[in-house]
Amino acid sequence: MARVKGGARAHARHKKIIKQAKGYYGRRKNCFRTAVQAVEKAGQYAYRDRRNKKRTFRALWIQRINAAARIHGLKYSTLMHGLKLSGIELDRKSLSEIAIHDEKGFSEIAKQANDALKKAEKSAA
Repeated sequence: MARVKGGARAHARHKKIIKQAKGYYGRRKNCFRTAVQAVEKAGQYAYRDRRNKKRTFRALWIQRINAAARIHGLKYSTLMHGLKLSGIELDRKSLSEIAIHDEKGFSEIAKQANDALKKAEKSAA
């Protein structure tokens, strides 16, 4: 019986990895052994950074809200506390979009938050 070497299957496996390594520099893009390592590491980075992306965007939204809040004489934390007191339930993503694209709308939101803070301050005193 003839010996089967599995060349077609190996070639397909190699081709799959080389295709994933497309765009890499040097031997990483065309040498199978180094391409395997590069693709594996890229997968680890991709997995990790899909989670980190969420943190990064939340931090960006908070910075944008803080910048817009400071224009209206509030800090980020006091604005968020005022929003909670006034019963406005907006997430940070939408709030940052409002801050960027609708300045009048954000100033109205900031005014309501400020009023709620003052009302809470009076009732506490």
